[in-house]
Amino acid sequence: MSDKDEKPVGETAEESEKTVKKAQSKPVPAKDSVDEEVGVTLEIDDDSAAEEEVEVKAKKVKLTRDEEYEAERKRLELEALEKWVPKTKLGRMVKDGEIKTMHEAVRYPAPIREVEIVDKLLPGIEEAVLNVGRVQRTTDSGRRMRFRVVVAVGNRDGYVGIGVSKGKDAGPTIRNAIRKAKLSLIEVKRGCGSWECGCGKPHTVPFKVSGKSGSVEILLKPAPRGVGLVSGEIARQILGLAGINDVFVNTSGHTRTAINFTKAVVDALEKTNYLKVDDKKAGEVGIVVGACEVRSNG
Repeated sequence: MSDKDEKPVGETAEESEKTVKKAQSKPVPAKDSVDEEVGVTLEIDDDSAAEEEVEVKAKKVKLTRDEEYEAERKRLELEALEKWVPKTKLGRMVKDGEIKTMHEAVRYPAPIREVEIVDKLLPGIEEAVLNVGRVQRTTDSGRRMRFRVVVAVGNRDGYVGIGVSKGKDAGPTIRNAIRKAKLSLIEVKRGCGSWECGCGKPHTVPFKVSGKSGSVEILLKPAPRGVGLVSGEIARQILGLAGINDVFVNTSGHTRTAINFTKAVVDALEKTNYLKVDDKKAGEVGIVVGACEVRSNG
């Protein structure tokens, strides 16, 4: 090897010393601290992932329980219908197939006295608890506390009913109120009564209609499609169960009284059947009574 290719030994040592000094002057984190920080970070990530997994599992379990409860309830209803022995003439006609729709059952001269009639003709009926309150009664032995429940039922397609019940226990009282609500079903006349819409579909009330109960007065006005239910929570639930999707609601009186407010809404819906409309006008406005496929001028 030539002299030009060889490097001085002294220069190499000085450069190495400078490199070592620079490396020592820079702060280098300890290996243990780095590992500890990384370990803490990983531990936090594992905890958050575990919490998310637990939440997802809890939601799945809840949905599964709700589905199981709904399936069990439907199964029990079907078994009750199979074992049902009608006690009224209307019930026998429904079970024998002579009356096939709720429209025919409501128009029948005799009132509905059996809950199974409603369960058979309207299998998809829904329930909503509107109010649960506690009432007191003073007796010789002291005060008696009882539950008062207001319930609404409907198929969201032209049929709705309300029921009020009192009892010592909340569960049986709610079931009794649901039974009363099914026995008090009414038909609701719907249409497209808003001059701003003109779609011809039964999404609102066909005309202005009012109802009253106690001090509560309510006015239902047709609304164009897409407006929604412009009302309070109780009226919104009842109107939704009746199959009305758009309406303007004006109220007056002591509307905080749940029973009177509920009865006023149902009274207004029932009055939609009082006005008779000719067939031509009913076709233009899209008026239907009860279910959508039933058209009537009465």
